[in-house]
Formats: sequence, structure tokens, C-alpha cells
Amino acid sequence: MPIATPEVYAEMLDRAKANEFAFPAINVTSSETLNAALRGFAEAESDGIVQVSTGGAEFASGTKVKDMVTGATALAEYAHVIAAKYPVNIALHTDHCPKDKLDGFVRPLIAISQERVAAGKEPLFQSHMWDGSAIDLEENLTIAAELLDAAAKAKIILEVEIGVVGGEEDGVAHEINEKLYTAEGDFIRTVDVLGAGERGRYLLAATFGNVHGVYKPGNVKLRPDVLKRGQEVVAEKLGRPGEKPFELVFHGGSGSLVEEIQEAVSYGVVKMNIDTDTQYAFTRPVVAHMFNNYDGVLKIDGEVGNKKAYDPRSYLKAAEQGMAARITQACEQLRSTGRMLAG
Repeated sequence: MPIATPEVYAEMLDRAKANEFAFPAINVTSSETLNAALRGFAEAESDGIVQVSTGGAEFASGTKVKDMVTGATALAEYAHVIAAKYPVNIALHTDHCPKDKLDGFVRPLIAISQERVAAGKEPLFQSHMWDGSAIDLEENLTIAAELLDAAAKAKIILEVEIGVVGGEEDGVAHEINEKLYTAEGDFIRTVDVLGAGERGRYLLAATFGNVHGVYKPGNVKLRPDVLKRGQEVVAEKLGRPGEKPFELVFHGGSGSLVEEIQEAVSYGVVKMNIDTDTQYAFTRPVVAHMFNNYDGVLKIDGEVGNKKAYDPRSYLKAAEQGMAARITQACEQLRSTGRMLAG
């Protein structure tokens, strides 16, 4: 299928919220990791989300070019061509973008999609994330409101973060402390400024103890009830008790217990970012290939090695399979009580 249109993406998110499941959002940095993501979703017979961070986009442009917009555009264009060969819907998203990178990443990408939509085409990406967690909430939401207006014109969904995700990702680091839990007042202030969908659709990355990076199960102290209470106080404010006004995003899921993930999903999480686990799933087969074929991949003692062993295709094929398998597993875990199969 082609990359999801704005209408198809909206239907995907509606379906996730109504049936209490979440879509895995897989970070990619190259055509190979993108291929692995597409394969993983297809093998799970699931729609899904593929995303690129600022660092991933810069890397994708080449270590000499190092331009975020160029790399993101190249991956998106590649995805538009390749995804059409798969029987599932795929949405394209950009991950964490802090304030100092907005002008070099999200704003130019939104402008590209605005131009495409004005010309009668579909947007390049289906959603973008603005990460204002490192600045004051009021400034965060002021910028979010400006971006939401621009995104709506491009038929794009905006993702906003309130609260702080601990750990480190792409050079952005936060301490692990009480700021990892979004306050009830922050939920209310968000809907005061951004509305409840009437100004444009947005996803909310509220924090409940989330931490980026590698942690063993049980080491991350998640409190999914923070999400539950956030939904409740805003539903009360809107006069819609019992509803879940926000479509939530789960960041930093590595080390989370399955029960915690499922509880978070039940409170309105429709998207869960997965990066660390799939990075390892991609790299591990490459390591195995090098260890098992060390005399072939190295020209030891003046020998010639084995071209078939050091041909990148020989180990990248295994890497694609490994990452795809992990994504398929993630799809199964996030199905929760509902179903996320291709629509």
C-alpha cells in the first residue's frame, strides 16, 4: 500500500484508541533499517509507524553532508516508493526535535508538506514531534500552538511532549527524578492552549517515569496512573466524564514490564516508540556474522579473505531479519485487548 494518507493515518489512530491498542513507532536511520521496519510490520500483518530523529536524519544524509532535512526527505521519499510494495499502512513521523533544531528540521519539513498539499499532493510526513520538555511549559505550549497551526495547514498531526523523559537519546539527556511525572495541571494547561482537537489534531507525550536507553525489567519506575488521572481531570474540565480526551504516546519503553505497557495502553496510549531494542536486534546478527566468519571478513596474515563473507549484503540480510522479528514481536505485545491488524 502507499504511505498512509492523512485520512488513513487518522483512521489508524482512531482504531487504536477505540480498541485499546498501540502502534509501535520504529526509529530508522538508513534504507536497511527502514526495510527491516517495513518487513516487520508486514510479517505481523500490522499497520505501523516509522520515524526518524534529528540525529538519524543527519546520519541518513551521509556523514559528509550531515543535513537533517536532506536525510529525512531522502528516507521519506524512499519509504514512499518501497512501502507501496507491502500490504500494510505505514505512517511517517519525525521524533524528538528540541527548540534549537526546529528551524533546521521540523519547520522546513512542514513547509515541504505544505507545498505538496497546495499542489494537490499528499504531505511528505504524516506527523512531526516538537519536544519542548527542556523549556518552561508556557513557552513549550506557545511554540506548540504555532506549530499546530502550521501542521494543520499541511494535513499533518503534531506530537507534543509535556514532562521530561529521562536518560539520553541523540545527545539530549535528562536526569531521572520527579520531573519524569507530568503534573495534572500540565494536562489541563495543554488543553487550554492547544484545544481538544478543534485547532488541529495532536498527540501528547505525557511522562510517567519514562526513561530512554537500556534498562532491565523492573528498573524503570513507571506510574501509568499518571496518564489515567491526566485523562480524567481534562475529561472533567471538558464536561465529558468517562472519556479519554488525549491520544497519548509512550516514550522510553525499554525495561518496561509487559503489564505496565498494557496498563498505559488502556489509558489512551496509541503510539509507543521503540528504538533501543530494535537497534540491538539489528546489530546482534552482524556481530554473530563477524565472529563466525572472522577469517573471511579479515585479510589475516596477508591472505585475501572471503569476498562473500565481507560483502555487506551477507550480514545486512541477517540484520534486517533480526530487526524485523523484534518489530513483529512488539506488534504482538501492543495488540493488548484490541487488534492492530491492517485495515
